[in-house]
Amino acid sequence: MENLRAMEYRRSVEAAVYDQTILAGDGWMHDLLPGQVLRIVDVEGNQAVDTLFYSTEDPADHYSAVGTITRQGSLYLTTGSVLVAESGRELLKITADTCGRHDTIGGACSAQSNTVRYAHDTLPMHNCRDTFMLMLSERSAFSKRDLAPNVNFFMNVPVTPEGGLTFEDGISGPGRYVELTALAPVTVLISNCPQLNNPCNGYNPTPARVLIWDGNGETGEGGEVHV
Repeated sequence: MENLRAMEYRRSVEAAVYDQTILAGDGWMHDLLPGQVLRIVDVEGNQAVDTLFYSTEDPADHYSAVGTITRQGSLYLTTGSVLVAESGRELLKITADTCGRHDTIGGACSAQSNTVRYAHDTLPMHNCRDTFMLMLSERSAFSKRDLAPNVNFFMNVPVTPEGGLTFEDGISGPGRYVELTALAPVTVLISNCPQLNNPCNGYNPTPARVLIWDGNGETGEGGEVHV
């Protein structure tokens, strides 16, 4: 396996202005201000956290997987990655990451993809696309046309030499996290993946945790993490 770029930044949890647990299969939507830091925690390990990002000022300008991949010259996200929107606007930067690598191309599970990949009787199973749709429906500025390619934090989707994708056992572990600093007003949408048909969640979806700091100069210690 390639070397992973893992970097931690120790912050005081007590100084966070927001702290919430997202149960397996649940959704979460929140607006970040420029400079705020969002930490997404893989609480029990081996849990995929499907995430979309939008410009709060222009919700139609969403995260661009192609633009981000092209800009950084890598399929995977890790410390230093800048997530850009379709317009090219910089939305967020990954400033700490104790997992080391996150997927950009595996997409979100849906009823349709479950039936194609696994079996027709998976059709009624809960899935990330349904969660995204439910959360978007709660805001009038969004519609189903705002569904876009998402990031799969903590998810392991290797690319084969032939160019194929494989959904493999995760490389994350309990308590590992990724931190993103907002570079603009950003709306974050999470589906804490309920997938049971492949090993992306270890066949046992578990909670994720989100914390936010104001990014107002709060200090901490940083350093490399061996994973």
